[in-house]
Amino acid sequence: MQNFIFISPNFPTNYWQFCRELKNNGLNVLGIGDQPYEELKPELKASLNEYYKVNSLENYDEVYRAVAFFAFKYGRIDWLESNNEYWLERDAALRTDFHITSGFQTSDMPRIKYKSKMKEYYQKAGIATARYHMVDDLAGCKAFVEQVGYPVVVKPDNGVGASDTHRLSTDKELEEFLAYKEKEHPDVAYIMEEFVRAEVNSYDAIIDAHGNPIFEAGNVSPVSIMDIVNNDDNSIYYIIKDLPEDTRAAGRAAVKSFGVKSRFVHFEFFRMTEDQASMGKKGQIVALEVNMRPCGGFTPDMIDFARSTNVYKIWADMIAFGGTDMPVGEHYYCAFAGRRDGKSFVYSHEQLMQKYQDNMRMVDRIPEALSGAMGNQMYVATFSTRDEMEKFYSDVLAVTDATNAKVQAELTKVLALGEPEAV
Repeated sequence: MQNFIFISPNFPTNYWQFCRELKNNGLNVLGIGDQPYEELKPELKASLNEYYKVNSLENYDEVYRAVAFFAFKYGRIDWLESNNEYWLERDAALRTDFHITSGFQTSDMPRIKYKSKMKEYYQKAGIATARYHMVDDLAGCKAFVEQVGYPVVVKPDNGVGASDTHRLSTDKELEEFLAYKEKEHPDVAYIMEEFVRAEVNSYDAIIDAHGNPIFEAGNVSPVSIMDIVNNDDNSIYYIIKDLPEDTRAAGRAAVKSFGVKSRFVHFEFFRMTEDQASMGKKGQIVALEVNMRPCGGFTPDMIDFARSTNVYKIWADMIAFGGTDMPVGEHYYCAFAGRRDGKSFVYSHEQLMQKYQDNMRMVDRIPEALSGAMGNQMYVATFSTRDEMEKFYSDVLAVTDATNAKVQAELTKVLALGEPEAV
């Protein structure tokens, strides 16, 4: 029997399903987390063979001792994963220390965690990247801006999601950012990149032990996570009905370049919405960043709805058997809309539920830890056509005041851009 340690199986709250499918496949599923056992969801408890509570997952010694306990009790550990961006480096350190060879090691971290290091591997895959500069002093940053022009985007070189990401449009904003960095984060390395006018398209795939995809999908984010976080906006993204061929090709090339094996991945690309001389023409794919884990939040469930399948099982089958016979059924668009509390919406929750009762797949409050990027109240619905999905977005996000109405008009314009041909 294979021993699988799942780090933080209780968060995100839907990740118990990974554990369930592993256990159904005959693996010994061992959880390590900081939530008291009695507070775990009953479904998660039933999906674990044993759970070890630590006071803090941030304390490496505590987690190390938990892994050592499981290794002593159950024998060699075959797998250790969290499927969570925040713990990727911790996972790699534990694998390295316990000689668990089924996943990334500490030596692999630079190319998959540092945005500046990713660019080399994207370029090896033949994928264009934005020009960049490692933030130093005012003179160095201004020299880069003279090359690429404003705006520029600045973010931690090793960061999670869109946290601490800034769009700078003037010398004054640049000076203010440098003062902020010096005061708040003097030891953090920041990367400055030229601004790409684009929407974000993703390649979401489950990769087997030979580096080949056994399942592929993708999503589109018409509004940047950076803007959602910084402007306290509503959130939208959707699982595309059929994956465009250029996204598939770029994703597969990146998988090979980065040496991905036995993982669920979420690779982000820009699809340019206008020509930019340094990168290419409107519609072209440009690299953004790799994420060696599933797309965040409830996206695995959305992929299930969009493909009439079960990606939790496909992933667990890959772990247990190297492949899967899980069928993929009819394809749909699966739309996520995250409403922000405090905004004045035209349609009430009850009205939306009545109108879209046949389409709704998930309706819930968004956990506080995810609300910055995703809003406060979520609606997930499936549609057979793009027109139906656009009408849904128009209704869910329609607002009554003029300021937000202007934002809504911009969103409608972005959605109207359409999508590339899929195969």
